[in-house]
Amino acid sequence: MLDGDVTDSVEAQSLGLNPQHIHIYSASWGPDDDGRTVDGPATLARKAFYDGITKGRGGLGSIFVWASGNGGRDSDNCNCDGYTNSIYTLSISSATENGNIPWYSEACSSTLATTYSSGSGGEKQIVTTDLRKGCTETHTGTSASAPLAAGLIALALEANPSLTWRDMQHIVVETAKPHDLNADDWVINGVGKRVSHSFGFGLMDAAAMVSLARNWTSVPAQHICEIRSPDHNSRTIPMNGRVSVLLNTDGCDGTVNHVKYLEHVQARITMTSSKRGEIRIFLSSPSLTRSTLLARRGKDVSREGFNNWAFMTTHNWGEGPKGDWTLEIENGISSSRPLKLRDWVLVLYGTDSPPRKSPTSIRSTYNEYGPVRPHTEVKGPNSFHKDYEMESEEDYDQETTPITTSTTTRTTPATPYHGGQHQYYPWSGHQNRQQATPITSNSPRKNLNSFYFWETYYPAYASQPNHAHSSDSQHRHNHPEHTCVYETLAKKSNISAIQYMRKKRPELTPAELKEWTLVMMGTSGHHMKRNGSQASSHGGEQIFKCAGVTTNGICIECKPGFFKMGDNCVAHCPQHYYGSVQAVQMAASSKMTTTKPLLHTQGVCKPCHDTCLNCKGSTATDCFQCASGFERKGELCEKKMIWDLLDPDVMKHLAWAIILCIAAILLFSVVFGILQARDRGRLCWKSKPNYVPDWGRGHYDGVTPNYAMQDSDNEAEFSPPAKTQTLFPQTIGFKHHHCNSRTAQNV
Repeated sequence: MLDGDVTDSVEAQSLGLNPQHIHIYSASWGPDDDGRTVDGPATLARKAFYDGITKGRGGLGSIFVWASGNGGRDSDNCNCDGYTNSIYTLSISSATENGNIPWYSEACSSTLATTYSSGSGGEKQIVTTDLRKGCTETHTGTSASAPLAAGLIALALEANPSLTWRDMQHIVVETAKPHDLNADDWVINGVGKRVSHSFGFGLMDAAAMVSLARNWTSVPAQHICEIRSPDHNSRTIPMNGRVSVLLNTDGCDGTVNHVKYLEHVQARITMTSSKRGEIRIFLSSPSLTRSTLLARRGKDVSREGFNNWAFMTTHNWGEGPKGDWTLEIENGISSSRPLKLRDWVLVLYGTDSPPRKSPTSIRSTYNEYGPVRPHTEVKGPNSFHKDYEMESEEDYDQETTPITTSTTTRTTPATPYHGGQHQYYPWSGHQNRQQATPITSNSPRKNLNSFYFWETYYPAYASQPNHAHSSDSQHRHNHPEHTCVYETLAKKSNISAIQYMRKKRPELTPAELKEWTLVMMGTSGHHMKRNGSQASSHGGEQIFKCAGVTTNGICIECKPGFFKMGDNCVAHCPQHYYGSVQAVQMAASSKMTTTKPLLHTQGVCKPCHDTCLNCKGSTATDCFQCASGFERKGELCEKKMIWDLLDPDVMKHLAWAIILCIAAILLFSVVFGILQARDRGRLCWKSKPNYVPDWGRGHYDGVTPNYAMQDSDNEAEFSPPAKTQTLFPQTIGFKHHHCNSRTAQNV
């Protein structure tokens, strides 16, 4: 695709080439890595991405692997690259032979994982095939890392061809190894995963990926929850200043878009700036995981700012979204004007139930890390300590105060760190760490492990309402009847897990079916009677965008991530429209015991104010960009005045009035001139009658007229005088005419 001009159409054709045959698309290209460019896929390429993940590989989804970029020397940030910043791509960074950050590497929060590539002059580079049936030993940069990642993904797909595009991202996150990678920004997120802006979740492990893929169960359906900032007023950040914006969310609880376990998180931000490169943006989750969405880029001197740009982070993978999210924005000292935050939207991608893992993956990933303080920074690969120990059977039976595995029963505010006591927070994917009771280091070890054990393996059980308000004794006897929980403890007693479970939990009762719902999917008419013209006009794209269609093929409900626009669904609202959310109360089953209404939310495109090109609402103060003929003055878009005085609309009418006046004057002048010329005999097409003197009125110039009478017929006969002369030539002569169409008769 790089042999000619790279256009939106060329990109779309490449990304959508034969998606039922090609499973993995490896891309080592993107916008310029010059430290000043902010660019991403255009309309056709965005559609190709979405079509790929919805239709590719028979509906399992094409897998897009992307090089994170080589702009490290220019302080570029891959979150300004809309391709690596997309949730549809696996953004891959590089590590040198010795586990260091390469000089060309870009650090950003959207990086998922890392593979090896070139480094400094003394380190090895990548061997690969080359043109003309040759090989090369000098393949370098993240352009070499992405194809390596694609090869590892191919191995996992070979082990389990039924993996979806999201399954593959989960497998990469679960198996990536952070060991022996040297970076000073390693942190522990809310579920105990180490993550870095330079390396993502770590180095990809082919053997672990294949092993996990073989027994992998597909993750639940993706939910998308959007939370718009309730503050509609612009925030001004002065030079060398900072502002923090708080946004509280319950993860769209009570709706069909409920997100309880996070995957990707986006902050869609609109702001204006006099120097874009001076902006720094951070996002902190309720679990206190702080992601750098944008670092300072010294070469970016653009005054354009960001217009609804989606900054993405993977650092909250597995965390729960419920609680306070904090957006921090810093404006550099070299900005000539203050920065204005006009709008931001938090977009949560994830599931409402725990992602399904194989038992092997649970055991292998659980023992690797123990409980740690929230937001612990790890300065090197050897500074992390494994302090988890499985308690013995005897310890498990001791009468100790158990820790309730619910987020609703422990609401004591977290106390700060005091003295030499290290406080640990029992966190899980659905818990707000700020609302949990801290557990100090002098608490019984078995309590902490018991809590972490149950929370990690069965977060769904921990959040069940019937356990939320249970007493301590009930908690000890109401564990779910799953055998895998007791495997390790049972082995120490040389008995089976079933025997151990029966020994410890005699009160277990058989499973009971509480409720079931029959859902029928189909059509009202026979599928062979469908009109072919309707299928061609309303099929195709809308099938993958609509959640509900009328008999006429009109889309009445859009899938998550799309906006209702008239009778269609669109991925992005066009200009002069803004994205909003409407809630629809769904009919509840008569057997449902909950009193809360079941709400469904979907995106809709609503018109902006007439003065707005892009906006966040319907009022005149909600404009991001002004429409044509308008300019921003304060918070409003006002008409551009001519010479700062005349209204353009008035000028149109004034111009027509001037034209009509000039036309009237010209018409009057022409008519007046014609009439004057007619009166003065100046028109060649106008003849005047010959002058006939009245001989009965005396004589002229002393010449007496002579009359002769004929008696025969009593008629007077005119007899001209003997001498011919012209009478009053100034009146009857024709010699002054410019055209002589007739000859004057002289008398």
